[in-house]
Amino acid sequence: MTVAVTDKCRDCRYTECVTVCPVSCFHGDDTMLYIDPVACIQCQACVPVCPVQAIYDEADLPAELAFWVEVNAERAANLPLVEEKQTPLKAGA
Repeated sequence: MTVAVTDKCRDCRYTECVTVCPVSCFHGDDTMLYIDPVACIQCQACVPVCPVQAIYDEADLPAELAFWVEVNAERAANLPLVEEKQTPLKAGA
């Protein structure tokens, strides 16, 4: 099992999740964040703090979003670590 960020994060990129992660498993590109499933300890601390409900435990992931588990693994491996809260992309956030 793992935790995954879905496309609900795209173009918002809130980083409240990063501030509660005890193992620094978030990586990001210019539009969204991704979770490294190797580093993630499945504590789920990030799930309730996401203001757009973009993060799911794999067990709770709707079937049509299941592919995001693989997307997170692939993208996180090649992107820089995000360890600090950043300004969100959404205006007025």
